[in-house]
Amino acid sequence: MQESILYSRIKRVLSLCDGVDKILIANTNGMDPNFLYFTGFASGLFEYSYLILGNEGAKLITSKLEYETAKEQAVPGLEVLNFDEYEQGRRFVEAELSGKTIGINGAFLPYNSYNSIEERYRPGRLVDISRSLAQARLVKDDEEIGSIRKAVNITKWAMVLIQKELKEGVTEIEIASKFDSISGSLGSKEPSFSTIVCFGKNAALPHHSPDSTTLKYGDIVLIDAGAKINNYCSDITRTIIFGDDKEKIDDYIRKEDMIRTVKEAQLAAIRAIKAGVKGKVIHNIASEYIDTARGGVYKGTFIHSLGHSVGLEVHDGPGFSPLAEQEVEKNMVITVEPGIYLPGFGGARIEDDVLITENGAEIL
Repeated sequence: MQESILYSRIKRVLSLCDGVDKILIANTNGMDPNFLYFTGFASGLFEYSYLILGNEGAKLITSKLEYETAKEQAVPGLEVLNFDEYEQGRRFVEAELSGKTIGINGAFLPYNSYNSIEERYRPGRLVDISRSLAQARLVKDDEEIGSIRKAVNITKWAMVLIQKELKEGVTEIEIASKFDSISGSLGSKEPSFSTIVCFGKNAALPHHSPDSTTLKYGDIVLIDAGAKINNYCSDITRTIIFGDDKEKIDDYIRKEDMIRTVKEAQLAAIRAIKAGVKGKVIHNIASEYIDTARGGVYKGTFIHSLGHSVGLEVHDGPGFSPLAEQEVEKNMVITVEPGIYLPGFGGARIEDDVLITENGAEIL
């Protein structure tokens, strides 16, 4: 990450926070995703580290365990500090925060951590800026878009290559493991979420966890997976039929029709996307298409939101839902993933990550 990007992101968040002097990103035993948003770090745990942000730049207070790792990755404008003694570090943080209005990520910090910050560092006021942080991250800069684009390309290639591994008798767990291995070999740091693999009737369960179900000829195969590049996620779903079971031709035709209908609904929604349109409008286009297609045979079978923002987290904010009042903006990246789910029979979902542009949407 470049120095200019660090300052740009700090400035963007501060502009969305009314009256905040500084921002404190406080990691616990886990890492606040906003820590990665501002630092761009590719390695390190940074447990219980503090990142203090202001117009003058950023200061990272971390331990000996992470000090060298941080210094190697820090861009100009990010000062890395290590205090051997607890009291020395406490006094430094207090001097930075005392009496000031400090913005914190209330959506991440546990209640005890919030109280500890108040007691130890005596800020004038703590303000929850979690919504401002989320809002800032919705619109991606060029570096973020580039990373997401690479993650998408890896996942799409893995979707092609995994088909060579499909054979009768293989289990969902085995295919999920092989998918992750293929994705890793293509450059993914790690899956952006636990890979979903569904065979047959399990495809009717949107969040099915892979199990020992074995693949049979003529089964639906649904794979929902993502990769990570530079901390940024992709989220792609594909649905295919494993072979054409001529003995059950009616089932095969029904499965093909489900997949075709979902694809048509997805394309209808994507064609309507443009900056300034409310998210719920796009959701309703896909939902109404599925409800009315083929004489209404699929009415009520699309049971989730059409999409969500993608970024540092696979669910990085709102997108296309039935209640989404937010207008989409240029450089947002949002999934478009209509589905049809028929319990006891199977389901179909097709998902792509799209970049909102001036003139519409680009499928990444």
